[in-house]
Amino acid sequence: MNISRTDLDALNATINITLDRTDYQEKVDAVLINYRKTANIPGFRKGHVPMGMIKKQYGQAVTADEVNKILREQLDTFIKEEKLDLLGNPLPKAPEQELDWSADSMNFEFELGLAPKFEVKLDILKKVVRYEIEPDAKMLNEQMDYVRKQYGKIVSQKNPEKGYEITAQFRNEQIELEKMSTFTFEDIKSKKVIKELKEVTTGSVLMVLGKGLFSDDATAKRLLSLDDEQLKTIKTAELTVEIKEINERIPAELNQELFDKLYAPGTVTSEADLKTKIKEGLQKQFEPQADQKLLNDVTEYLVEKTKFKLPSDFLKRWMQTAGKEPLTPEAAVEEFEKSEKGIRYQLIEGKIIDEHKLDMTFDELKEFTATLVQNQMMQYGQQPDPTQIDGIVSNILSNQEETRRISEQLMSNKMLTFFKENAPLKIKKVGFDAFIKEAYGKA
Repeated sequence: MNISRTDLDALNATINITLDRTDYQEKVDAVLINYRKTANIPGFRKGHVPMGMIKKQYGQAVTADEVNKILREQLDTFIKEEKLDLLGNPLPKAPEQELDWSADSMNFEFELGLAPKFEVKLDILKKVVRYEIEPDAKMLNEQMDYVRKQYGKIVSQKNPEKGYEITAQFRNEQIELEKMSTFTFEDIKSKKVIKELKEVTTGSVLMVLGKGLFSDDATAKRLLSLDDEQLKTIKTAELTVEIKEINERIPAELNQELFDKLYAPGTVTSEADLKTKIKEGLQKQFEPQADQKLLNDVTEYLVEKTKFKLPSDFLKRWMQTAGKEPLTPEAAVEEFEKSEKGIRYQLIEGKIIDEHKLDMTFDELKEFTATLVQNQMMQYGQQPDPTQIDGIVSNILSNQEETRRISEQLMSNKMLTFFKENAPLKIKKVGFDAFIKEAYGKA
């Protein structure tokens, strides 16, 4: 056996393997002897089929199988020993059907796509904006009002007024609408309907036109749980509105009793403290959006500014056979064009991970998974038990697909932390509305 490598250029190489019959014949003979023991061929007793017939019927297939096993083993060993960094997998240059399996010597050639050499320079990220979203005074005041209403008193009233909460049953047979919903005058656009509502009491029934009823389409869809098609129908139909409740929500006083309901007793002692806590909560709530925007922008910028070539022709050929179903050359080109940015970022990310020792450990993965489980349980009001969490984590990490997904999430977090701590990002404090408009071009 002989194995050698030839570099065609910086990104492409070939491996040549020459096998003599002595390299695999002993294994082929051993397999054929076992076949002879178990072969069930009409006219012969089991174990007494002539070896010549066994070789004629199974010899080429067994030889091909044993040769392929040796080739895989030798390729893997050679690639590891030579420390070759590959893109895709080795591609055989000649189809199996062109080989002479009876020859005393056979030559096999494989194409390799080599990963490019390049540098990742973090200073190119100095133009990337890291947004820090600051809630403005209006948002803080709205949140304060919301909290006070949530912990305030609900007082039943006879007739609705501005700000009162009206709970009503909405019906329409045409779209089989039967929806209980709570609204205020602010949700209603029709002045005529508002006038009628001011006269109603619990148990009153109104017939109203759907067209122009609500302040906007989003409000209509939210209050009545409508899809786009149902919304169109409602605008040409009449609704039955049966009043079930009329309530005034009296906001809670800003006092120590409220503060201690909201936060650990004694941690908030004034309105200013409460605003600070609410501000911190909103900042934490906005952080994932700002982080995702940052990671997207860093990814785009690194891919755009980090220049290196890929073994493109090799990758296009490899993609023809890499998936579950073979691709035509044209489809492989299309797939490569869709995947190129992803391939480039994987290489860039891999280099950063390697150079800065960001590889995750299994203990880190377990701890990260445990945190995810704990947070989810707490969202549903459950008090996590460490033993219970350990069992859930073990169960999750026994699932290969879940492990892959959580590993990607953990690595994404590690990369985000790395960029925040090491890249010369341009920090910009903005309000939430300004962030949405500036980051996504939406008002």
